[in-house]
Amino acid sequence: MPRTASIESMKDHIPGMLLRERKARTPDDIHVEIHAHAPVQEPVVVPAVPEPMLVWIVSGEPVVEERPLGGEWLAVPVRRGDFYLTTSPAPVEMRWRNTGAEPFRVMHVYLGLPLLARLVKELTGKELARFALREVSGERDPVLCGLFEALHGALSGPVPAAPSFVHGVAQAITAHVVAHYECAADGRVVMRGGLPAHKLRRVLDAMHAGLAEPFDLGRLAGLAELSVFHFSRVFKQAIGMSPSRYVARLRMDEARRLLADTSQSVLDVGLAVGYTSPSHFAQVFRDATGTSPSAWRAARQRAA
Repeated sequence: MPRTASIESMKDHIPGMLLRERKARTPDDIHVEIHAHAPVQEPVVVPAVPEPMLVWIVSGEPVVEERPLGGEWLAVPVRRGDFYLTTSPAPVEMRWRNTGAEPFRVMHVYLGLPLLARLVKELTGKELARFALREVSGERDPVLCGLFEALHGALSGPVPAAPSFVHGVAQAITAHVVAHYECAADGRVVMRGGLPAHKLRRVLDAMHAGLAEPFDLGRLAGLAELSVFHFSRVFKQAIGMSPSRYVARLRMDEARRLLADTSQSVLDVGLAVGYTSPSHFAQVFRDATGTSPSAWRAARQRAA
């Protein structure tokens, strides 16, 4: 069950507002993010991560759909207290629609691999490479819910959470997950390598900030401190598409947002997402959506 990418990448892939972030202080620690999400979200690509990731529903009653890239959608209605556990070796697509009155908020918890390895060894006697966790989508676990509630409360308060408290909760969460969510590894070596978190974060920030600039693979590889070949390979493993294709997707996502939410001209929208030729922008947009930018905007305005 190979893992390929990063830890801090979710915030770069799932639109919304990052409310709180608690970065791991040491490798034997957890990374936590609290997000507020839009009530309706079109499909977004979520990268594979090397660390097990837990997502706890803080509020809202969304119907969350997920699928492998190009696969069939699986819809799961969730509510406060439900959780996800993912160790997916491949990126997935997600979309959702919040059906409740409360805003849709979630907390992401990434388990540090040294912490996981130590507790796997203590509790099962296995090496981490021979240990696997099952996937969980929208289940309830009273023990985890209580731990997540305590962690969320500590991180949401006006006073910074004590590192010793967070570390204790991290150990309790990890021990519970190891004890109750193991699945058969079928004799396979479980790979957990990939592009380190801070490097993928650096690359993703540059991609988002540079949509108006010409695509420069060499610069992105340099930010990751890798050769162009190696960077392209690990990026595709993480995201499910090449760097150039992913930037093209980001450009079309941003173009649709600008067309829907602003009064900028089609020409200015094209320039804002890196297309100096109006005809080229129109053709790329048509290839992605099946219609021209002007027609797409008009259809959205009629629908509104």
